[in-house]
Amino acid sequence: MKTESAAPPRFRLRSTHRFLRLGVDYWKNDGNKWKVRGASLLLLALTVAQVGLAIWVSYWHRDLFNALEDRLRGELLKLILVFILIFILTMAVTALHLTVKRWLQLDWRRWITGMLLDQWLSHSHHYRLQLIGGDHDNPDGRIAEDVKIATEVAISLAHSLLFSLLILGSFVEILLSVSGSATLPGTSVSVPGYMVLMAFLYAGVGSALGLMLGRPLIRSTNRLQTVEANLRFGLARVREHSEAIALMHGGPSERRHAGHLFADVGMGWNRQTVAYLGIVSFSTGYGTLLPVFPILIAAPQYVAGIMTLGVLMQAAQAFQRLTSALSWPIDNLGEIARSRASVDRIITFLDGMERLERENRENGHGASRIELHHARSVELKISRLCLDSAGGQPLLVDFDLVVRQGERILVTGDPAVTVALFKAVAGLWPWGHGEIFLPAGRDIVFAAQRPYLHAGSLREVLAYPYSGAQYKESVLNWALECAGIGWLQSRLDDSEDWVRVLPLRAQQRLGIARLFLQQPQWVFLDEATNAFDARDETVTLELLHRELPNATLLNISRYRERAGGFYNHHLELYPPGSSNSG
Repeated sequence: MKTESAAPPRFRLRSTHRFLRLGVDYWKNDGNKWKVRGASLLLLALTVAQVGLAIWVSYWHRDLFNALEDRLRGELLKLILVFILIFILTMAVTALHLTVKRWLQLDWRRWITGMLLDQWLSHSHHYRLQLIGGDHDNPDGRIAEDVKIATEVAISLAHSLLFSLLILGSFVEILLSVSGSATLPGTSVSVPGYMVLMAFLYAGVGSALGLMLGRPLIRSTNRLQTVEANLRFGLARVREHSEAIALMHGGPSERRHAGHLFADVGMGWNRQTVAYLGIVSFSTGYGTLLPVFPILIAAPQYVAGIMTLGVLMQAAQAFQRLTSALSWPIDNLGEIARSRASVDRIITFLDGMERLERENRENGHGASRIELHHARSVELKISRLCLDSAGGQPLLVDFDLVVRQGERILVTGDPAVTVALFKAVAGLWPWGHGEIFLPAGRDIVFAAQRPYLHAGSLREVLAYPYSGAQYKESVLNWALECAGIGWLQSRLDDSEDWVRVLPLRAQQRLGIARLFLQQPQWVFLDEATNAFDARDETVTLELLHRELPNATLLNISRYRERAGGFYNHHLELYPPGSSNSG
């Protein structure tokens, strides 16, 4: 597990640009672009309506205080009716706006999540991503949590920024029209629209101080999200490997490790708290002074009789609206920090997958890649294959092999070599070079020592990666019976965490049952029956050969003595220079 460092400014700029490109691509996607564009335009129209209502309320306040100052009862009754209309429209526009905004947030999240899942789960990227350098750990958290944060906050920020810009343009004009001019003390110099200048000065000073105080918040938020993800990842690993931990009495060790992870969270939380102290204290003072400050600077004109009470209150409200719009960066500093941290994590994750995509498209780099081809023949051919370990040590050198359809081959030797060969044929081993020609048009199934058993009904687990609905129950029962676990037939519709429910031998038998069910033409077993005793393994493999007579079987096993007369060939593999090689 890696701990990510803060992204450099150049990367942050690039990641923000790339994320905005994702927004453009979403807006232009062919799937439901007209629905997306319609919702976006409707959200824009509703934002304009919100600004229009705010302007209406501003003039309503002016008329209200003028009526109160002049004690006009009839005018007050009229204004009450107008306010009821404003109130109803405001509620309707706000409700519709919230509905459209949340639909866009969810739909954009769905689109990005789908795109990331397509890339992550294609071409074994979810496995290969672990083998390349870069900051792209915890992919589950990036897809589930970071995409959620980034899309929700991005749309909210876009709306609030647009709203602030529209408010800025509208209320500058209002404040110019109502504030009039002021004479500088001790001079005859008149300053027109002085309240607009004061609003820009007030917001400018506030923004500068807020941004300065907010820098630590951005760094601390990024750090906190990273250590929170590390804690989730660590606890998830304990859950996934709970049986092994229990067998080794590793609870105290895991508790210490979880304690260290939470200590990192505590440190990150405290750093964020310190960062919040400065910005929150400043924001509180800034917000407390805001309603009073415009009244104080406009009061001389009201006292001099230049302004009515209604105009004074309208000027004060316009000043607040204007400074609030100008203070958008400060008011949203925390959300910007939270969003930017998630955007950085999404883009680094996407960079890793795009790197793998480029490697697929480039079809190798000469002698530094293992090339997989789909041959026209029904043979598996391996030509001049060289495999290295992750550390660069040679495992196989210039290895050639031709496997014909229907052959049964036992592969033994050094596990490092046999496992590397198994993964190379499956397209999962990146270290080495050479060519592997897979048989054309043939179903190939790779069965590992521990078959993947997802939580769900036994019917779906048995049929994986296909749907259990496409198999008749009688066929499912037959497959379980052939694999020696007929006692599970009554539990086809039970949903369990089968990795915890079944012992390893039963799990391996379930993996073999999939072979009976799916009837592949080529079968690669990697220690997939090593929990069986010799007799059970022989009986199971002979039954598999009888039911799939034309299937080719390559079985990687540590048990050479189990070869018997079942296999046509025996292949023994060791690294070059080993005492067993040659």
